[in-house]
Order: sequence, then structure tokens, then C-alpha cells
Amino acid sequence: MSKTNNFVFIGLNIVAWIIFVGLSIEAGGLIVNFIFSVFKPEFVGNLYQKLDLSKMYQQSKLVFFGMYGFVLFIAVLKAMLFYSVIELLYKLDLSKPFNSFVSKKFLKLSYYTLSIGILSHIARETAKNLAHHNYEIDKLNQFWVDSQAFILMAAVVYIIATIFKKGVEIQNENDLTV
Repeated sequence: MSKTNNFVFIGLNIVAWIIFVGLSIEAGGLIVNFIFSVFKPEFVGNLYQKLDLSKMYQQSKLVFFGMYGFVLFIAVLKAMLFYSVIELLYKLDLSKPFNSFVSKKFLKLSYYTLSIGILSHIARETAKNLAHHNYEIDKLNQFWVDSQAFILMAAVVYIIATIFKKGVEIQNENDLTV
């Protein structure tokens, strides 16, 4: 591997770790917000992102738990996605990139990405429907604005996973013929 590739992978690894830590902090903060909003709602204004959904909680507990569930699942899935990216970067060997681990990891990344996109889209449409029923959902829109980007990214990553799967098959055939 050349020095340029080595620096690029070190940089990608650092960026992936920074994003993973940020997403983990966000998911943890949202979990703490959720716990406080249920047991000590008076502190919610002082917590992470000041995500005060007390009006929604008073209107309907079922809607509150459903919408917060979407927020939590999406946040946790994003953190899991970047943890998988970190695992991939550690195990990726550029001298022999087509192996079953990398192929499976790309497939897993596409599933995480598609799940985030679909959940975000469902949450966004549910929020639009709730807005018609006089629920205040403005504070939640930041969590699913990028649903279409995740769905498109899932398609691209799935294509890459398919290419890597075929590459593994070809590489295994070549190893057997030599």
C-alpha cells in the first residue's frame, strides 16, 4: 500500500471514529432525555438539544412514545452504522480486498442504511400526519430530514456489496486454479 493510501485510510478511520463518537453521544443524550421526560419532565428544558415534547406527552402518551421511539431507533442505527464502518476500515486489506468479511460487512452496511432511510421516511410521514391533528412536531423534523439520502446511499452500498461478493467468487476461483 502506498503512503498516500495509508494516509487516506488513517484519515478515514479518524473521521469515522469522530462521527461514531458524535452519534453515540447523540443517541445517549436522547436516551437520557427520554428517561427524564417520562420521570422528571420539569428538567427536559435543560437537557440535550432541549427536546421538550411535554405537550405531545400530555396530548397522547402513545404518540409521544411512538415518535420518540422513531427518534431513538434512528439515532442508535446511525451509531451502529458507523461502528460497522470502523470495523470495515480496520479489517480491510487493500492488498487482497475481496474477502468474505468485507463482502458481508458491505451488505450489513447497506441493510443499516436502508433501515435508517425507511424508518426516517415512515417517521417523517407519520409526523406530517400528526401535524394535521394539531401535534407540535417541529422539534422532531431534524431527525429524519435525510431519509431519501439514506435510501439512495443504501442502493449504492448494496451495489458495492454485490460487486465485492462477485469479486470474492472470482478471487476464490483464481486461487483454486493456481
